[in-house]
Amino acid sequence: MATPYRSTPVFDETTLPAALRARHSTKAGTWGMIRVIEGQVQLTYLEPFSTLLLTPDRAGPLAPGQPHFVEPVGPMRLRVDFYDEPPGG
Repeated sequence: MATPYRSTPVFDETTLPAALRARHSTKAGTWGMIRVIEGQVQLTYLEPFSTLLLTPDRAGPLAPGQPHFVEPVGPMRLRVDFYDEPPGG
């Protein structure tokens, strides 16, 4: 299993940055994994369009350059891990 080279701080529904709530993507060569610690988060992929409900048991994978955004579903805590190779679950 890959090891993240960087992780964001833990965000909650009030500290989640506006940039993560709006369309953005990982840079070329960077994979991400959204890990919900508590609560639920809606992950929306934009190309192609689909959604996932993330929970502590279901992380959200991000491919390099994949446009997406997240929305809290009530109280939550999450972090994003970044990898230089495809991560495991």
